Amino acid sequence: MEAKQPAKKRCRQYSVEYLKYGFVPAPHSQQQPLCLICDRVFTNEAMKPCKLLDHLKRRHPDKADESLAYFQILRDNFQKEKTGGNKYYNPSSHPTDGMRAAFNISLLIARSGKPQTIGEELILPAVREVLETVLHLTPDQIVNAIPPLSNSSVKRRVDEMADNIEETLCNMLRTTQFSLLLDESTIPGNESLLLVYCRFIKNESLAQEFLFARQLETDTKGESVFHAVENFFKEKNIPLSNILACAADGAPWMVDRHHGFTSFLKKAVPGVLTVHCVIHRQHLVAKHLSGRLHKSMGTVIAAINKIKAHALNSRIIRQLCADDNEEFERLLLNTEVRWLSKGNCMRRIYSLFDTVVEVIQDIDFMLSDELRNIKHDIAYLSDVFAKFDEINLQLKGNDVNLINMQSVISTFLSKLTLFKRNVARRELHQFPSLSDLEKEKAIPDDELQEYCAHLNQLQHDMADRYQEVLSLKIPDWMVNPFLDVNYEETGVEVEELITIKHEIELRPKFRISYKDFWLQDTMPVCYPVLWNKVQLLLVAFPTSCLVERGFSAVALLLSKQRNRLKITERGDLRLLLSQSEPDVEKLICLHRPLPSH
Repeated sequence: MEAKQPAKKRCRQYSVEYLKYGFVPAPHSQQQPLCLICDRVFTNEAMKPCKLLDHLKRRHPDKADESLAYFQILRDNFQKEKTGGNKYYNPSSHPTDGMRAAFNISLLIARSGKPQTIGEELILPAVREVLETVLHLTPDQIVNAIPPLSNSSVKRRVDEMADNIEETLCNMLRTTQFSLLLDESTIPGNESLLLVYCRFIKNESLAQEFLFARQLETDTKGESVFHAVENFFKEKNIPLSNILACAADGAPWMVDRHHGFTSFLKKAVPGVLTVHCVIHRQHLVAKHLSGRLHKSMGTVIAAINKIKAHALNSRIIRQLCADDNEEFERLLLNTEVRWLSKGNCMRRIYSLFDTVVEVIQDIDFMLSDELRNIKHDIAYLSDVFAKFDEINLQLKGNDVNLINMQSVISTFLSKLTLFKRNVARRELHQFPSLSDLEKEKAIPDDELQEYCAHLNQLQHDMADRYQEVLSLKIPDWMVNPFLDVNYEETGVEVEELITIKHEIELRPKFRISYKDFWLQDTMPVCYPVLWNKVQLLLVAFPTSCLVERGFSAVALLLSKQRNRLKITERGDLRLLLSQSEPDVEKLICLHRPLPSH
């Protein structure tokens, strides 16, 4: 018996009536319908009125009742886009688009901190998949228009973009006054890395930029650091006299009056303002605990280490927390180098106190008893460190300056007096954890006296460490230049203040903030005396948190897969840390082939 031949597959043809459902023939195939609303292309089997209508009603119900005229407008726009070349790309008509895409992709790779091999391994295959699956285009023509994204090609483009950003920044710093922020740290391989940032005024706003990174070949003394900074400035032809202020933490290489970096800088730039990071000072104050509170802190850390030392204990904690519907399921280790670590550590163990005691009881019975005895101390430390963390976060913004820094510190010092008085009166509403325990059972007087003594010690320590900050003279006119002028004073300063007070055109900027007011381009020209006094307080770095984030980025780059990266020679670090964009168009012109003669 002769085998039955399979029926020939029917090829459906497009009908103009299908436009009322929002469909036109696909540009690459007249036998496939394309939805004008979502640009989705269907197979030939879907070329049926019932299926086209079903798609319109299910996917675009808001367009189901539109008239034929509406879809005719969509069709006309679609045809204009198609003939204009916007929707379907022709590489030959845009010869520089591929190079532009290669630079932009290389920039994305650098700012993600990923290995540069990801261009060929992931990005190009992903682009090809999107073109083929979503847009239903043949990807070869478009993908081939993009120059190679190999490891060496991406590395070269990253270095070119980094050099372009550095050149633009140095050109600006040659004619602009700015402040410095620097710090040194040890990176993998026991190498000492120096990071330097700068802060300046650009387009009527404060700009913070990564300036350079250098390896310190031998020692990390203040003189060696100064020579590294000085050599960079000489190499880039940036005058040291443009430096208004310099900030860093309180390391000896920085603040030593005879051999520290600041002593060498002040010899080269007399009158430069040096700032000790205010958050670092606060961290030093927070470390000073009384004997009893220090012992309680040690007990808490010992308990956390007991649990974290064994995976089984961590799993038990996690299971018990899940059973009790706790907000958290794991403890946090205390890390000295992280400023928020103590507060987070104490708050976490207090919130999981009962669960922690239950687990510790099976491991170390005496330690569990000690934890029960210091529950009040844990609650107090949790609340006190929360207060410090609030200040820490207020001082970490990019717009923080010496003016609002003084306001934050003086406010907290005044609050410490209030806290001490209220604790002595058992008015604990500023200490929520301690207040909850007071409601359960009265806290002994000797413990409250201990807390009052600690608050008193905190106040004295902060007043001592922040004496320089608190003594900084900030006239009222800096925050509100439209106040009444003291006419008994004489000089250009008063004359300029009188002029500002009657300048009606300046007031709209002041309504936004005093910073926006003083950062106007007209200030240095029209009011030079006032500007010279305000500029220093606005431009100086008050904290070193920006450079700490820089070292976190270094740790991200120097991963196990990239531990041989020459971080001071390559452009990866600059693109990862810089806020500026490279001039890609300029770089494209450098790669454009010369016309033949």
